[in-house]
Amino acid sequence: MNIILFGPPGAGKGTQAKYLVKKLNGFQISTGDILREEIKKDTDIGKKIINNMNEGKFVSDEIVNSLLKNHVFDPKKRGKLIFDGYPRSLDQAQNLDILLKESKQSIHFIFFLNVNKETIMKRIEKRKILEKRSDDDLETILKRYDTYIETTRPVMNYYSKNSNFHEIDGSLEIDQITAKIEAFLNV
Repeated sequence: MNIILFGPPGAGKGTQAKYLVKKLNGFQISTGDILREEIKKDTDIGKKIINNMNEGKFVSDEIVNSLLKNHVFDPKKRGKLIFDGYPRSLDQAQNLDILLKESKQSIHFIFFLNVNKETIMKRIEKRKILEKRSDDDLETILKRYDTYIETTRPVMNYYSKNSNFHEIDGSLEIDQITAKIEAFLNV
């Protein structure tokens, strides 16, 4: 089963994606992880990515879409994709539809973890201490949050019309969010 988890930075997408990967024997497709891997390799694309991230901007759809294609078409991952934070723009959502159609797959569930700015700020501070993530500078995260809200509103509108779209209160405790997701999945 293919699943999309989306929500603002710090909404808990990664935590829920990791849980679903174990529960469903799936593959987490985290654009954040894919982008960080590209930065680690110190490629030209990686340098563009880090510049965008440091400015609180999203990485261009062209870069993200090209990096994502390999995962969608990987036969081992077929029907087991857990998208963590993708798509973030209408262009990415439309690109994902095209990739899925070309690979004869579909999305079974879409979960939007809705969280307000105050909750995000508290979580980022906590995550910064626990995980020591270099992209967790609070000022940068707040810029990313504002950009996220502006950019993803069309994505939410695009998906919210689907019967498989479910909005979940992302300010709940981790196990409460997991329970809500499990209820929809019937697992």
